[in-house]
Amino acid sequence: MSRLTVKLGDWELDNPIIPASGTFGFGYEFAKYYDLDLLGSMSLKGTTKDPRFGNPTPRIAECEMGLLNAIGLQNPGVHKVIEEELPKLRQVYHKKAIANISGFSVEDYAYTAALFDKEEDMGILEINISCPNVKHGGMAFGTDPQAAATVCRAVKKVTTKPVYMKLSPNVTDIVAIAKAVVEAGADGLVLINTLFGMRIDPRTGRPIVSTKMAGFSGPAIKPVALRMVYQVCQAVDVPVIGVGGIQNADDVLEFLSAGASAVQVGAQNLVDPWACPRIIEELSRKMDEYGIETLEEIIGRAQK
Repeated sequence: MSRLTVKLGDWELDNPIIPASGTFGFGYEFAKYYDLDLLGSMSLKGTTKDPRFGNPTPRIAECEMGLLNAIGLQNPGVHKVIEEELPKLRQVYHKKAIANISGFSVEDYAYTAALFDKEEDMGILEINISCPNVKHGGMAFGTDPQAAATVCRAVKKVTTKPVYMKLSPNVTDIVAIAKAVVEAGADGLVLINTLFGMRIDPRTGRPIVSTKMAGFSGPAIKPVALRMVYQVCQAVDVPVIGVGGIQNADDVLEFLSAGASAVQVGAQNLVDPWACPRIIEELSRKMDEYGIETLEEIIGRAQK
């Protein structure tokens, strides 16, 4: 076992570094930069039951310490992902990946999850519950404990792979959401998703992004993400993947100390395509510097 090895339940990863969904495409696009097998795993582009064109442009806006995005889950739909995108990934990546699944009804989630469940090289089903429930006024599933639990139960009924619920930070009490989905059978959690943000053009006074408000990610959200990971790891006993503002090895060590078993690197991939292998290389040096023998030994140490 390598000193960088971590575990998500029964799944052993060579290292804790996972590119986050939405910042890494379907993975194979990055194979021209480095050997993808260096990664612990990768979370694929968010996939829905049916193809989606996404939101109208402009749908990206830079900020001082991050960026806004309102891509709108643009993807070719689950059938094309399985038939066309996964075969391309298999040519350049030889580990298990994470399927990121979105939906606009409970039935959508279950349908898409059941199809990904049949794919041998999917190690985890990551369920993004930040989507609006079109049958109930557009409120995101992830903002209500009961709605979040309903999605989790529906997915668990039709799948055999580990189900990790990706939680929204745009709630009053993220611990309540975490407890609800764990009680509903979630095998693990991913947190956090993007915060709500906005930018206005000072020359025109108009919102820059077409949807006015959008998902805010990048270095500025790290303290919020770290706090939520810490709180949730105190409250539930399932593996947690920490996400939010990770740029370097020190950030990774903070999230593991808070209780996360692995991390996802998001916006930094858009700034630096080599971010993930660079962080993996940095980790060993930082561990030597801080006297850390293995990553497993520091997981949750801030809780003690």
